Amino acid sequence: MLVPFLIMLREGIEAALIIGIIAGYLGRTGRAAWLPAVWVGVLLALAMSFSVGAGLKLVSAEFPQKAQELFEALVGLLAVLLLTSMVFWMRATARSISGNLRAEIDTALSGSGAALALVGMSFFAVGREGLESVFFLLAVFQGGGVAAPIGALAGLLVAVAVGYALYAGALRIDLGRFFRWTGVFILLVAAGLLASSLRSLHEAGLWNLAQARVYDLSAVLPVSSVPGTILSGLFGYQESPALGEVIAYLVFLVIALVLFLKPSSSRPGAIGARI
Repeated sequence: MLVPFLIMLREGIEAALIIGIIAGYLGRTGRAAWLPAVWVGVLLALAMSFSVGAGLKLVSAEFPQKAQELFEALVGLLAVLLLTSMVFWMRATARSISGNLRAEIDTALSGSGAALALVGMSFFAVGREGLESVFFLLAVFQGGGVAAPIGALAGLLVAVAVGYALYAGALRIDLGRFFRWTGVFILLVAAGLLASSLRSLHEAGLWNLAQARVYDLSAVLPVSSVPGTILSGLFGYQESPALGEVIAYLVFLVIALVLFLKPSSSRPGAIGARI
């Protein structure tokens, strides 16, 4: 439950920040009449994300066992790619995103298709975050249960509330620290998804290398136990991982963390009343 909550919280805040910048700039420049076009784009993006998620879930339910394992592996790998790219995209563009969006708004409103351009801006901003969330949640929801969907919904609702508070000026948070530490957390989650995808590829009969067991803690800390479930959800813990899974996990995590944590001049700062 905690992992979907935190992922949706971060994804939701990213989308809310972008929409908040667009809405705030339109309001401050006397162009609030264009706001309905922004909300149309948001609603279309949400509808598209839900439709894609529901469609993939329904289609995958009809797969035979090996095809199901392959589907889970592909969804997991795509989720790793999207989560990782999202973390590094925000790291690289955080400081310039506000100025870039304002320039795009001015350009959009100077043309003949202003309403369509604003719909497209908000649609792609929310749609990108929505699709990233869809593939991550599909990878996480494979085990079933209601805790993960509840956590995801709670994270989204909190993100909407935080986004509105930032827009209204009622909340000020250090976005530099927020995106930095949630970025580290997401990279840990992505490493676990990568190892899990390798396991699914093995079960689908497509990966048989490095299958020696590194350790077996099933008698001490099984995944089915409460601590094991928490560690599995947060860090991708497995009670008896194969050598290939451990190597993939460590190599990905070390490279990703080194690149992500290295000093950079592009760090997001605090955002308060004026987004």
